[in-house]
Amino acid sequence: MKIIGLTGSIAAGKSTVAGWIAEYGVPIHDADTAVHGLLTVGGLAVAPILAVFGDAAGSVDKGIDRKALGDLVFADPERRQKLEAILHPMVRQHRDAFLNHHRAQNVRMVVLDVPLLFETGGDNLCDYIIVVYAKRQTLIDRAMARPGMTAAKLDGILASQMPMEEKMARGDLLLDSDLAPAVTKQHLQTWLADMDQMIQQSRS
Repeated sequence: MKIIGLTGSIAAGKSTVAGWIAEYGVPIHDADTAVHGLLTVGGLAVAPILAVFGDAAGSVDKGIDRKALGDLVFADPERRQKLEAILHPMVRQHRDAFLNHHRAQNVRMVVLDVPLLFETGGDNLCDYIIVVYAKRQTLIDRAMARPGMTAAKLDGILASQMPMEEKMARGDLLLDSDLAPAVTKQHLQTWLADMDQMIQQSRS
C-alpha cells in the first residue's frame, strides 16, 4: 500500500484538493477531523487540555472551544508546544489505526491529509507527497476572510509552519491553487491515475 501525504500552508486550498482525492476514490485520513473529534464533548484530549489551559479553553460539558484555544496558543510558542504534546500522539494513534485497517483491506493507496506533515515528521511515513500552494498574498487574503481570523493570529499560525518554499522543495506533486480549479484538478487526477496504474503493474 502506497502512502501519499497531502499538505500545504494555511488557506492554500488543501481541503479542496482533499475533496477531489475523495471523489477519485482514495481513502483519506484527515488530521484536522481527528483533532475535532478529540476536542468535542467526551473527546480524549478534553481533560488533558483543560488541565493545562484551564477554563479559558472550554469545559468538560461543552468540550474545547477551538477559537479560544487558538487565541491562547498561536501567539505563544511555549503554549503551542504544550498543546501539540497532547494532541500529536493522539492523532498519530488515530492515523495508525486508519493505516492498519486499509492495509488489511489490501487498498492500493491512501492519503494522509496533514497541515503540519513535515513539521511533525509525518512525511517519513509517506512514499509520495502532494504540496498545495499559492502566492503568499493569496494565502493571506483567503485566511483573513475566515471568521475569527486576525492578523496577529495569522502571523502566529504562519510562524508555526514550515515556509512554503521549503515544503514545495520536498514535494513530489506541486498543485498551484492560484490556477483555475479545473486545471489544478486535472493535474491531480492525471497524477493519481498514473500512480494507480504504476501500483497495479507492480502487483501483477
